[in-house]
Amino acid sequence: MCIPTRTHLTYNNDKPWFTAKLRQLRQAKEDAYKNGDRVLYKQAKNTLAKEIRVAKRNYSEKLKKQFSANDPASVWKGMKDITNYKTPPPGTVSTQQLADDLNEFYCRFDKPCLTPYTHSDPLSTNHLTTQVTPTSPPPVPLICEEEVRRVFIKQKTRKAPGPDGVSPACLKTCADQLAPIFSKIFNRSLEMCEVPSCFKRSTIIPIPKKPKITGLNDYRPVALTSVVMKSLEKLVLDYLKDITGPLLDPLQFAYRANRSVDDAVNMGLHYILQHLDKPGTYARILFVDFSSAFNTIIPHLLLSKLTQLSVPTSICQWITNFLTDRQQIVRLGKFSSETRTISTGAPQGCVLSPLLFSLYTNDCTAKDPSVKLLKFADDTTLIGLIRNGDESAYRQEVQELAVWCSHNNLELNTLKTVEMIVDFRRNTSALSPLTIMNSTVATVESFRFLGTT
Repeated sequence: MCIPTRTHLTYNNDKPWFTAKLRQLRQAKEDAYKNGDRVLYKQAKNTLAKEIRVAKRNYSEKLKKQFSANDPASVWKGMKDITNYKTPPPGTVSTQQLADDLNEFYCRFDKPCLTPYTHSDPLSTNHLTTQVTPTSPPPVPLICEEEVRRVFIKQKTRKAPGPDGVSPACLKTCADQLAPIFSKIFNRSLEMCEVPSCFKRSTIIPIPKKPKITGLNDYRPVALTSVVMKSLEKLVLDYLKDITGPLLDPLQFAYRANRSVDDAVNMGLHYILQHLDKPGTYARILFVDFSSAFNTIIPHLLLSKLTQLSVPTSICQWITNFLTDRQQIVRLGKFSSETRTISTGAPQGCVLSPLLFSLYTNDCTAKDPSVKLLKFADDTTLIGLIRNGDESAYRQEVQELAVWCSHNNLELNTLKTVEMIVDFRRNTSALSPLTIMNSTVATVESFRFLGTT
């Protein structure tokens, strides 16, 4: 068999707008120059210049069209097409052993001894009695077909399906037919306080954080969970926010009506600048970093916190069941790890996880009025408003935060936790470094706080 071949000459400095047609015109100009045909050379040169202007204009219009679409996915797709971007190859070779090691690494926070709930040992509800008042929410929320249909129709079809293989496109296309069926399944799940095991499975896709992998922590776990379960979570999420909203810490800015990242940043700036207007003052700001915050939630501790926030007993039991006995695998290329069952933490790919973490840390607050503890989901910032050099209240609150984390199974990452000092005084002296759990906290000149430097 004879297969014809053709060689194309390309240049490393070719611009993204330099098309195949322009390459042909450039080659024609070079051929005319080599042949010494001045008339043909001049004609080819003018034609190339004209086509370059057209190509640049078309390239510019394509960019404008992508950015004016107001659709991030369309913008990134357009940029990849324009720049001919290719996903770089992984830095390490995928193996079965690596998949198993990653799954074990992601389950490292699991503590079965701290989880009192199993199917053979039903959860005791003696401590979950709640006072029913005329204004109390119903013990079990009733989900109607229209709510399920609305959630299904809003599915993003480009999202990947979960371990059950049900795609968002299927739910969206067949919303009218599936809504009556799944509304009964959802209501039955809430009534029995039990989540089907197929809804709790997750597939972890490790994504390299950097080109050169040096350890298991250099992979970012991206969880694929059931799209059907996410739909149910969205309905429960609205119900939970209505109940817990009025009782949340006022300095928690995530997942609350009429609050955003900008409010958290502006509130922090307000506290600091208002304090620095007074003589003899400065501020110490501690930016706290947790190690895999969502993966450390202890279900029975969350249960008691939900009860204090007036969440009905049935929903508390349903959430506990949702967080326990979850099966997960790690998929790395063509390799899949062995299945692990865990009962600690909340999957990061789930809709409820961020709110559950906010409720889990709701009782973590500063007691001294000169110290402010700002929270946006798992982003926690401790602001010490120091006057006359007295840092005792600030340092005490830092130590109490460390103790609270220890009691609630949250792991402070002292290597990534940093402090920034804002001091406008003319006569200053070196300040003593801050120490957490026998580790000295690094001091930085600037920090990217909630997307703002």
